[in-house]
Amino acid sequence: MINFAGLGRTMAATAIILSAVMVPALRAQDVTDEQIKAARAAIAAINATNGFDNILPNLAARLKTNLIQSSPNYEELISKTVDDKALELAARRADLEKEAATIYAKTFTVDQLNAITTFYTSDAGKKLLNDGPIASREMIKAADIWAAGISRDLNAAATKELGATLTADQQPLPGTETEVKPAQ
Repeated sequence: MINFAGLGRTMAATAIILSAVMVPALRAQDVTDEQIKAARAAIAAINATNGFDNILPNLAARLKTNLIQSSPNYEELISKTVDDKALELAARRADLEKEAATIYAKTFTVDQLNAITTFYTSDAGKKLLNDGPIASREMIKAADIWAAGISRDLNAAATKELGATLTADQQPLPGTETEVKPAQ
C-alpha cells in the first residue's frame, strides 16, 4: 500500500526547498527602473525592435486571406472586422517593447547599455546600422569567391602531389590526368 502521508510530506519538503532556492534567483532577475530606462534607450538606438513592427499587420493580412478564401462573399466585412480587431490589439505592442527592455536590462549592465546608446547614436554608430548589412553581404560574397579559389587550388595541389607519388599499379586519382594551374 502506498504511504500517501509520507509522499505528501516529501512533496511539501521539496516545495519548501525549491522555493527557498528559486525565490532569490527570481529576485536576482528583477530589474530596476534605471536598467529599464537604459535598456529602452539602447533598443531605440540600435532599432532592435523595429523588425517587430510588421508582426501584427502580417498576422492580420494572413488571417484576412484565410477567412476570405473560406468566405469570399464576405470580403469587405472580413477585412473591416480583422482590421478593427488588429487596431484594438495594436496597444499590446508596448508589452513586446517592455519585454525586450527587460531582456536587455538582464543581459547588460546600465553602463554597457549607456555605452551602446552612446555609440549607436553617434555618426559612426548610425553609419554602422545603415551600411553594416551591405558590408556584411559584400564580405560574404568575397568569402565565397575566396573559398572557391582556395578549394580549386587545394584540389589542384593535393591531386598533383598525390598523383606524382602514386605507383604505376594504382589507379590515378580523379583530376590528376590533366594539369590544373593554381590561381595567381
